[in-house]
Amino acid sequence: MSAEEMKDFKDGVVISDEVVSVISAIAAKSVEGVNGMQTGVTGGIVEFLGKKNPSKGVKVVVTDEVVDVDISISVTYGCRIQQVAKEIQEKVKSEIESMTGYSVNSVNVLIDDVVVPKEEKDAAKKIK
Repeated sequence: MSAEEMKDFKDGVVISDEVVSVISAIAAKSVEGVNGMQTGVTGGIVEFLGKKNPSKGVKVVVTDEVVDVDISISVTYGCRIQQVAKEIQEKVKSEIESMTGYSVNSVNVLIDDVVVPKEEKDAAKKIK
């Protein structure tokens, strides 16, 4: 247990950053228009090695029960990107605060990719 976790442990409950990351990822994935979570190089290597990473695409910093979240996602083509991002921010903030009791300072959403559904790709090929 790290020194930071030991400090928090005096209250009897420690919530790891990884738990907050998983909560954030699940909340973000539940928003309509989110196609998936994006991952950096490290996360890609972990997945390549066959390990599941339920919090891929999420970076969380917890300081004195105040949370800052960075989420990297791909969206489905045709969705209203700004609306999807706003819903993610609201949902992630709500879930973290209700499940952990922590205060959320920021939820930053990075749209890293737009995915065209297979049906639309097939239709576009037939038109050519």
